[in-house]
Amino acid sequence: MQSFLTKMSYLYGNVKGKIAFYPTLFALTGLIFAFIMMYLESLGVSGYLVENAPLLVVNSGDTALTILSACITGLISMMVFSFSMVMVLLNQAASNYSPRLLPGLISDRRHQIILGIYISSILFCIFTLFSIQPTGDKYQIPGFSVLLGILFTVMSIYAFIYFIHNISETIQITNILKKIFTDAQKTLFHLLEEEKGNSSSFPGTDDWFEYKSPQSGYFQSFTREGLLSFCKKNDTMLEVLVIKGSFVLEGEPVFRSKKKLDKEVAKDLLDKFHLSREQLVTRNFILAFKQITEVIIKAMSPGINDPGTALNAIDYLSELLRIRMLKSDREFISDDGKDYVKLRGVTFKELLYNINTSLRSYCSKDVVVVQKIAGMFISLMRQNSRDPKYHLILGMEAKGLLQESRNSIKNEADLETLDRLYKEVEMLMDRFPK
Repeated sequence: MQSFLTKMSYLYGNVKGKIAFYPTLFALTGLIFAFIMMYLESLGVSGYLVENAPLLVVNSGDTALTILSACITGLISMMVFSFSMVMVLLNQAASNYSPRLLPGLISDRRHQIILGIYISSILFCIFTLFSIQPTGDKYQIPGFSVLLGILFTVMSIYAFIYFIHNISETIQITNILKKIFTDAQKTLFHLLEEEKGNSSSFPGTDDWFEYKSPQSGYFQSFTREGLLSFCKKNDTMLEVLVIKGSFVLEGEPVFRSKKKLDKEVAKDLLDKFHLSREQLVTRNFILAFKQITEVIIKAMSPGINDPGTALNAIDYLSELLRIRMLKSDREFISDDGKDYVKLRGVTFKELLYNINTSLRSYCSKDVVVVQKIAGMFISLMRQNSRDPKYHLILGMEAKGLLQESRNSIKNEADLETLDRLYKEVEMLMDRFPK
């Protein structure tokens, strides 16, 4: 039962990020509300309004038909324009920044809600239009429903105005980077909070029992509480062998158990490891570093040639690295001071190397950007860290970047700037034990 609820929770998390999730919910709401209003109209709710507030009720059947038809036509036009704007936004983000940004933009809840308002209003007006039935020479007019249709249309117009304002801001790279940074920052702070209870006294696992993945996919996440309760229930300890965000092939070892597990028990545990075909920053903060790095690389490409965007992205990257320096490379799931699960993650050295390798390749010829990146490393070397070795890693990567840039640049003034930065890095590295 717990496994089923976990799967449903994970499925809900995936579906909620789809662009059609909220529009579908709003469409069903509009449809149900239309039938509720039909029932209320049969009870005479419009007659009550005619007696007490006649100015709010449309008495002419032809007028009601005209109003609802105009509302439906206008709402459909706004919806088509809004969907077109979303497609333009996604196309521009993929072309100018990085295709990896698309899942985050598609899952923007505000856009989905606005599109849902359009669709629910359209469905309500359509079914209200169908409910206007001729009786002899006259029409049976649902006056209150027509009034609500007009109000929903006015609400959709205001939603459209907000949509134009919101999408004009969303398309800006500063706001895209801010959203990536915010999601990764929350994830990192959450991991730092969980790290406080670790005891870091985990035994060796070389002789433990390995269990393999039954399918392929990106390893997204697992239920920490589920793994913890599993270890307590089965009196065992686990080591997770795959890195979050990495692609796992079918048959690849996923975890080790100190105690040999039955097939059914092992299968139940494997169900707690979620594999997917997409990657999200909210589940893997490493993806945020990849996305920001790709934005920098794309901005420095000859086709885009936008160093300003690269400089802005470096600022967000430096802040995320500062937070990452507060986290240990070793990660455990603990309870009451005892470690039950050892997790495998990307170490600070691996993370920085992957970032700097791309930056060295694409940014080494631009002295301004190199100076900015080197300044980022120098600033981080002055920050507090969980492990003193992080400062030496930063220094080595900074020296590698400056050496690469020095081989690509011939201008004497630029070389003097690079030499000055190199000496500053060496001076900082001398402060830390080797």
